[in-house]
Amino acid sequence: MDRLLSHRKRLEQSEISRKRLLFRAWHRGTQENDLILGSFAETFLAGFDAAQMNQFEALLECTDPELFDWIVSGIAPPARHDHDVMRMLRDFCVRASQTQEHDNN
Repeated sequence: MDRLLSHRKRLEQSEISRKRLLFRAWHRGTQENDLILGSFAETFLAGFDAAQMNQFEALLECTDPELFDWIVSGIAPPARHDHDVMRMLRDFCVRASQTQEHDNN
């Protein structure tokens, strides 16, 4: 019984963390990063494991200009931010850009 309650509590904590990260992703400060990070979080956050959630949270601690440069401008992030979540984020932006280009043609 204690095990079940402990598991349930971890799940609830994980869901609270996801909601908090989603809110932070949509409320960055610059509209461009809000759209990029918020859309990305809506698409992928539910499937993130604990390590990926930590990586995403660490990215949200970075400044908007840094993130924009790493994600959109193709500038290499520092090693501590060069991980699977960053690669997913970059790929997400490339696909979104290609879709927008296709829709405009």
